[in-house]
Amino acid sequence: MTFCSMGIIFLIGIAKSEPWKFGLIADTQWPSAAGSDSLSGFKNPNSVAVDIINQVNKEFISKGVKIVIAVGDVTDNGSNLALDTRATYVQALYNAGIAFYPLRGNHESSKTAAIEFKRIFPQTQNGVNNATPADAFVYTDSAQTKPAGKTGSAFTVGSGFSSPSTPLSGLSYTFTYNNATFILLDQFTPPDSSANMIDSQQTWISSVLASRPAKTHAFVFGHKGLITENHADILFSTDEATGLPTDDSAGANAFIESLVANKVHYYMGGHDHIHNRAMVSTTDGITAKVQEIILASDSYKFYKPANPSNDSKYDSVAFGHDRETPIAQDYAQIGYYIVTVDSARAWVDYYAVPSGQTGGVIASAPTLTGNWVKRETFGYSLNGREFAIPQGQSYTTVIDSFGGTTARILSGINTSTAKDSSGRTCTQMIGTGWSSNTTTTIASKILSLWGMANTMGSTQTGNYTLSLSYSPPTSSLGIQGGNFGLVAKNNNGSWMNAVDGNFGGTKNFVLGPWSSSATLGTYGLDTNAHTAWAVINFNGDFAVAGFEQGTITSPINQSIPTTSKIYMKGYKLIMPVKFADKATAIEFFSLSGRLILRVIPKGNILDLSGFNKDFKNKEVIIKFSSGTQLNVQKIFVY
Repeated sequence: MTFCSMGIIFLIGIAKSEPWKFGLIADTQWPSAAGSDSLSGFKNPNSVAVDIINQVNKEFISKGVKIVIAVGDVTDNGSNLALDTRATYVQALYNAGIAFYPLRGNHESSKTAAIEFKRIFPQTQNGVNNATPADAFVYTDSAQTKPAGKTGSAFTVGSGFSSPSTPLSGLSYTFTYNNATFILLDQFTPPDSSANMIDSQQTWISSVLASRPAKTHAFVFGHKGLITENHADILFSTDEATGLPTDDSAGANAFIESLVANKVHYYMGGHDHIHNRAMVSTTDGITAKVQEIILASDSYKFYKPANPSNDSKYDSVAFGHDRETPIAQDYAQIGYYIVTVDSARAWVDYYAVPSGQTGGVIASAPTLTGNWVKRETFGYSLNGREFAIPQGQSYTTVIDSFGGTTARILSGINTSTAKDSSGRTCTQMIGTGWSSNTTTTIASKILSLWGMANTMGSTQTGNYTLSLSYSPPTSSLGIQGGNFGLVAKNNNGSWMNAVDGNFGGTKNFVLGPWSSSATLGTYGLDTNAHTAWAVINFNGDFAVAGFEQGTITSPINQSIPTTSKIYMKGYKLIMPVKFADKATAIEFFSLSGRLILRVIPKGNILDLSGFNKDFKNKEVIIKFSSGTQLNVQKIFVY
C-alpha cells in the first residue's frame, strides 16, 4: 500500500563523467516448513527467500551494479545451513563480477552465526569476492532452486577494509570503492560473546568518515533503524523485545551528529519490511537531522506501520516533541534499490512489486521479473542543497548556484496530500545537484532536481516555474525565436525543450521575464536577466541550450525568384523587404541537413558576423518561410 510520497547553442556531444551503481536488498527470510524446504515447494530452501533473491539478482545484473549491499536478516532461522544457503545463492552475482557485502540481522544474532558469517563471506574482511568455501555450497534436487555454478576466479572489489575491533572484524566493517566510503554496522553478538554496542564503535565510525577523501560520498548501513515504523527496537537497543526508540539517547545523538558533521546524507537499514523515508533528529529536535531510509521487504512477511507512530508514542512522551519528519512510505511491497553515483551526485531508484498483503505473510513469491515498477527516485549532491518543503508551502525558497549558474523556483507550492499510515503528512525533501558541461553545447551548468513528485509511483509534480541563468551567447541573433531556452533530459538521455516533458499543458513561448499569469507549458527567455524559465510539472536534469531541430525535408530545387534572391554581402544576409516583413523564420542548414541557425528576422538585413566559424567558406542551405510560402536556396558564404 502506498502513502507519502543567437549565439546559437547546439546540443551535440555533451560530456559527462561515467556513473557507477550499487544495489540494496533487505531481509531475505523465508519460514521453514516441517518435512520440506519451504512453504512454497522447494523454491526457498533452509529459511532463505531464494525465489525472491534469484529474481532480484537478475535485476542487479541487468542494471550493471558493481556492488550489492544486504542489510541483514539474510535468513529466517540463522542456522549455519541457512547462512550457507544464502551464500550459495550469491554465486550468480559473483559470476557477473558483482561484489556482495552483507550485514547480520537479529535473525543471525548468535555467536555461532557470527563465526559462520565470517567464514562464508570472507570479503567483509579483505574485499576478496567469489571465495565461498567449497563446503558452504548447498545443493538441492529441485531444479527450481539449483544454484549457479561457480565460474571465474576470486576478485577484489574495494580497498581500505577495517573494523572497529578484533571481535568485530568482518562484522562491522568499512571499505572504499571509487569515490564512496561504505560503513556497515553490526550490533549483535560477536564470536567471543563480548558486549557489542554501537556506542563502542562511535570513535571508529567518526574517524572513518572524517578521514575519507574530500568531496567523496559516504553511505552508512545497519540492520535496525534510528526510528522505525513497526518495530520499536532500534540500532541503539540491547533487546529486540523490550527495545524502544528512546534507547541510549546519548549514543543516538552522537551517531546522528557524526553523520551530519561528516556530510553523510543517508543512513539505510532494514528490519521493518517497509519502505520508509524520514528525517530523524537528535533528541532535542534541533542539533542535527539525517535522512533515514528503511528498505522494503524481500521476505515472506510484511509488517504494518504502527498507528500512532512509534515516534509519537515514545519520543514525544520522553522528549516533548516528535523527532521524525515523514517523507515517503510504501508498505506491503517486495522491493530493491539501485543507487547511482555520478561524481558529486547520488540518487536512488526504488523498484517494487505488490506482495498482495496489507500486513501479513505470503505462501509463495509472486512473479517479479517483468513486473517491477519504479516507485520513486530521490537524490542529493555534494555540490547541491536540500530543502524540506511541507505540504501547502511555497517552493520559492529553492535557490541554488554553482559555477556561475543560478537555479530558482519562481512559483509553485507543494500540492501533495500524501500521508503515512499514522496520518502524518509527508514533507517533500527536495535535492539539488550540479554537473559541469565540458563543451560549448550548453549555456549553463546542468541542474539535477529531485524529490517533488506528489505520489508514490508517479513522476508528476505540482506545477512550478523553474528558472536557470545562462552565459550570454556571442550574438543575440536567433535566441529570440523560441529555439533557445530551458531543456530537460528525456528518458533516452537526449535533451528536449523542458515543457515537452510535461504532463498536459499548452506549449507557448514568451520572449521576456516570467509572469505569474504563465500557465503550464509556457516557457520563456529573459534576455536582459540572461535567464531561461519554464512552467513544468516533473523533476529531472535541466540546462539552458538550443532545442533539437528536425532536418530539412523540403526539396532543395525550390528557389526564390531571381528578382527576390537572398544573397550575402560580407557577413550580412540581404533579403527582399517584402519577404522580410512577412517572414516567420529563416533557417540555415548544412548540406547534410543539420540545422545551424534559426532566426526570426527584424528588417531585411541580418548581421551574421558572430557566426563566421559556422558559416565562413561553407555552402549552406537557407529555408525561408514567408507567410505560407516556403523557399529553399543554396548560398556560399565567403
